[in-house]
Amino acid sequence: MQWQGRRGSSNVEDRRSQGGSFTGRGTRVGCGSTIGVLILAIIYWALGGNPLQLIGELEGDPSVDQSYTQSYVPSATEDSLARFVSVVLADTEDVWTSIFESRGLQYRKPSLVLFSGFTQSACGTAQSATGPFYCQLDEKIYVDLSFFNEMATRFRAGGDFAYAYVIAHEVGHHVQKLLGTIDQVNAQMARSGQRAANDLSVRLELQADFYAGVWANHTQSMFNTLDPGDIDEALNAASAIGDDRIQEQSQGYSVPDSFTHGTSQQRHDWFYKGYTTGDISQGNTFE
Repeated sequence: MQWQGRRGSSNVEDRRSQGGSFTGRGTRVGCGSTIGVLILAIIYWALGGNPLQLIGELEGDPSVDQSYTQSYVPSATEDSLARFVSVVLADTEDVWTSIFESRGLQYRKPSLVLFSGFTQSACGTAQSATGPFYCQLDEKIYVDLSFFNEMATRFRAGGDFAYAYVIAHEVGHHVQKLLGTIDQVNAQMARSGQRAANDLSVRLELQADFYAGVWANHTQSMFNTLDPGDIDEALNAASAIGDDRIQEQSQGYSVPDSFTHGTSQQRHDWFYKGYTTGDISQGNTFE
């Protein structure tokens, strides 16, 4: 993706110097060394649990040191990645502002919080192990840049446009918030059993994948910034984080009724549909 020298977003909040650490069993787990907690949270998430709930439980454990403040000095690589994220966010702002205006709507831009270790959100504690997520209560996207290293090493889904897909997916949840989809789904989930609630969660996530594909289509037509292979990177990333693949890697088998994000094939296909159509009206994953 051609991003260097381009406009970055002014809606990035950098909290990387304000992070904390986990100190279980005498071992501090902070920025760059979150693998143990990450594996635990991925398994918890893949089995249908809420990683934020898991982190909330850890917060009550005396092994969690929340008073610790890191002497955080970002590397040149991290600073470059932070600038990249800012450019991607700016692209989503331009694309979704244009799409909303074409439909007679106004796009309200989300903020993106960069953090290291953990930070607080209106939805609870944002921790490295949860991965990037969108909080609808404060309309902010939370990202620890170390997640992208995990994508490249653990999921073999590296590449700048793979990382852009992750940001665009979380922005897709913000689009769902603005269009009222999240509130409708949350209301349905509150009246549903666990299996039906999981199915609704899958459909919500697949639509966010679709919206990420729509963004990719429009950012290319507006800015002509995609390089050969970029879409393949995004499709590979979408496949790599399917529920079935994550469960099979973590426990050797998958449990479809527990899926909350969709299979590898579903995530691949919905992103690709968004990219090929570029039409927001084609993304009704709830039919």
